[in-house]
Amino acid sequence: MKQFLKYKITSILILGLVMMSFLGCKSTRAIASSGEASSDLSSKQLIKAHKKNDVDFKTLQAKAKIDITQGEKRQGATFNLRIQKDKIIWLSAPLGLARMKITPDQVQFYNKTDNTYFDGNYQLLSDFAGFELDFKKVQNILMGQAIYDLKEKPHEVNIQDNSYVLQPKTQDVLLELFYLMNASHFKLNSLQMAQSVKRRFLQVDYKSYQDVDKNVIPKEIKIIAVEDTDEALIDMEIKSVTLNGEVRFPFRIPSGYTEIELN
Repeated sequence: MKQFLKYKITSILILGLVMMSFLGCKSTRAIASSGEASSDLSSKQLIKAHKKNDVDFKTLQAKAKIDITQGEKRQGATFNLRIQKDKIIWLSAPLGLARMKITPDQVQFYNKTDNTYFDGNYQLLSDFAGFELDFKKVQNILMGQAIYDLKEKPHEVNIQDNSYVLQPKTQDVLLELFYLMNASHFKLNSLQMAQSVKRRFLQVDYKSYQDVDKNVIPKEIKIIAVEDTDEALIDMEIKSVTLNGEVRFPFRIPSGYTEIELN
């Protein structure tokens, strides 16, 4: 059942996740990674700099091009996105063929191409990623921020290929976690999570960033989700974005559709 669900709805689910990374406005400038990592920077100083560059916005409207590859299948399209930070993520496929709405408590979507819908919790998204997710974690991942509170545990920092490698001093037996941070702006270059026992791996690579009204935000992102022999790849490119305008989130599951249920 799990494999069927992944094949059936991955293209819709992942679009809901990845769109969050495309924050910006009409005036943008690419950021060059010209900084040099310094061995004098402590883990506490790195965490402070990383937190300082978290993006602050109220609402977002955007169009973004998403390409998804799973097995032999590859799909791509441009979607409309609206976000109210920390509250709602809403997206709509061309001609309204599919819509998705995510809140901190609920994940919903419907697909007009096969008359199906889902109305439930984050188990669906967590199953895809292979790790437990919630609204805040998804938002942080896709804005180039650490997914856990870095002040909760002591961390250590090393330098690798001019990136700061931040990791817990004591890695969890069931979950290894690594943050590779940019030496110029201290946002993530890469997030890597692994559960060796369950053969699960999630990697989010931030290929480029941009300056948007003095905010450092992702421009191109690649996500790799692996479980055993199954692998899904998501490539994203920003198309156009506006911030802090008035937005609406129309969403109504059509009557007569078949509900997708999780076992």
